[in-house]
Amino acid sequence: MNAPTEMDLLEVLRVQHQVLAREHRDLDHAIHALEATGTADTFTLRRLKKQKLALKDRIAQIEDQITPDIIA
Repeated sequence: MNAPTEMDLLEVLRVQHQVLAREHRDLDHAIHALEATGTADTFTLRRLKKQKLALKDRIAQIEDQITPDIIA
């Protein structure tokens, strides 16, 4: 039996979701670590928080594609 060599769109979206969720979590840890040590300037924290928010938005878009709205 031949295994498919290409992933379908749903599999690609799930992998992207996992990668972005990991990046979001890593940014969250980095922000908390910088805030705890007090070594980060406000510009760096603001930049990291903006990146985290952009990741959150992209994750939400992918989740909408994975689980489409069902009209009840």
